[in-house]
Amino acid sequence: MTDNLQSNYRWYLLGLAVATGAFVTTIPLSCLPVLFKEISEDLDLNLVQIGTVWGAASLAGIFVSLIGGILSDRFRVKFLLSVTCLLVGITGASRGLSNSFLTLSFTVFLLGIVRLIVPISATKTIGLWFIDRNLGLAMGISAMGMGLGLMLGPMISATILSPLLGGWRGVMYLYGAIAIIIGILWFLFGREPHEADSTAGESIAEPFRQALSRLIRIKALWLIGFTLLLRMGGIMGMTGYLPLYLREQGWSPASADGTLAVFYGVSTICVVPLSSLSDRLGSRKAILFTAIIVPLICLGLLPVVDGTLIWILLILSGIFMDGFMAITATMIIETEGVEPKDFGTAFGITLTISQVGGVIAPPLGNSFASLNPGLPFIFWAALAAVALFTLAPIKER
Repeated sequence: MTDNLQSNYRWYLLGLAVATGAFVTTIPLSCLPVLFKEISEDLDLNLVQIGTVWGAASLAGIFVSLIGGILSDRFRVKFLLSVTCLLVGITGASRGLSNSFLTLSFTVFLLGIVRLIVPISATKTIGLWFIDRNLGLAMGISAMGMGLGLMLGPMISATILSPLLGGWRGVMYLYGAIAIIIGILWFLFGREPHEADSTAGESIAEPFRQALSRLIRIKALWLIGFTLLLRMGGIMGMTGYLPLYLREQGWSPASADGTLAVFYGVSTICVVPLSSLSDRLGSRKAILFTAIIVPLICLGLLPVVDGTLIWILLILSGIFMDGFMAITATMIIETEGVEPKDFGTAFGITLTISQVGGVIAPPLGNSFASLNPGLPFIFWAALAAVALFTLAPIKER
């Protein structure tokens, strides 16, 4: 493939990565908070059980993120992404067969095992295609796709699709079918830069154990991982609990669900400008600090405001949601000691650490609701505050 065709083709693959982020990585998960009311009534779940189900996908990530990173460094995009998207479709649809707390938790866990391999492999692919230029912008566009899925899930799943498809189970089946279609597209069109000249396996001379041993000694990857753990824990907790909290406060279902749609919608709009700004500033941390401080203030204020102020706080915190993830992914690629052949494993290390927050924070935060409905937000804000101290020592290149 000529350099000109390579340059053009990378934008096509970026478009496919955007669709993958929306319909494979995020919508299968973001649909759950707005469907929890319906699911809990159908399966007789309490609030702590809902938090446990919400954290089950992150629990899977603890076990699979590193494996997913290693697989991403060893297999071609066409194979890995087509297979994992297919499996996301199957496991995501299987949630619709659940008849109890245990079966729902198990199917969500199975979905998490394969779902979390997808963004690792897709992000590595973008890093390989755009490492020479426009890396921050490309990461931002890719994250915009995930933001789109995060927005559409709460917006359409409970108020539009569930009535149209006969309930929450039909929604699970539909999203599963879409993921399978996207897997077929990766099989047909997925490729890597200069694919004709090499294969993924031939390009790696270093044994994976040696590569892993080298990467886990890079302090910056651990610091990025702990920063993500703390911040993602707070955000995961808030997004899983907010629609239920607002309904208990007397909000209509459409308005309660709409708050998440606005939160994710603002994030989708702002992710590309923020990522591009980080390229121009030459500093990722300047934006990341702001992206931690503003949402933690907003989280802390949620229990003491109502009405329009809640919308304002969610808009302010949503500005930085996907931008934080996109810029963090860029920092991983730019970390000293991380080479192109290591991108997948490096992402796997940081995501393995970060998933702990998604597992622990939702059910632990939800448990405080028995004391006061607003206390979970205070807990999640405190988690996010600690992330400032893990971000500070990271050195930028």
